[in-house]
Amino acid sequence: MVAGTGRRLRADAARNAERIVRTARAVFAELGPDAQLEEIARRADVRIRTLYNHFPHKADLVQAAIDQSIAEHLTPAVERALANDDPLNGLVSLIEAAVSLAASELNVLAAARATGILGPETYPPFGNSLTLLARRAQEAGRLRADLVPDDLSRLTAMLISTLWTMDPATGGWRRYLALLLEGLTPATAKTLPPPAALTTEQRTGSWPF
Repeated sequence: MVAGTGRRLRADAARNAERIVRTARAVFAELGPDAQLEEIARRADVRIRTLYNHFPHKADLVQAAIDQSIAEHLTPAVERALANDDPLNGLVSLIEAAVSLAASELNVLAAARATGILGPETYPPFGNSLTLLARRAQEAGRLRADLVPDDLSRLTAMLISTLWTMDPATGGWRRYLALLLEGLTPATAKTLPPPAALTTEQRTGSWPF
């Protein structure tokens, strides 16, 4: 594991850092994005000095929490989606995985937005895979032909935004995914207005995922 300072850690230090990060995810989930680092250190059974040695700033710890969650959940989902014989099913499964991850880590995402570290390039393989799967689905006639890559990122962000209006544990966001899919199939497609490019502020500023 690499600490927030960017240095490679010894095995024992890496275990401490991994425990701190996993504890932070649990504490954020329970107490919210404003959870105190002292409480995280207490529950991880380390001194606050040890936490700061690994993660000098809260943003470093939040980034590590996001990275850990992505590695455990989104990276395998990307691999499974790309291996799916049906590109539309793969595309849908990847969007589902992203929103499901956001639902389980909503307070971590809120902390990331508050510290300004969340942007469209948080995990480039996700966007790249959406684009590739969409192209495959379009070539197979399974997805409307006028979708562009930015559409998929925005649609995923729209789904994630519904999480703030419900108890994420209910899975209520799946209703809106189902409604969204109705508009993505060629059979129901009508001409869309032209797409708008992401502005510089949108590319570098706060982003829902």
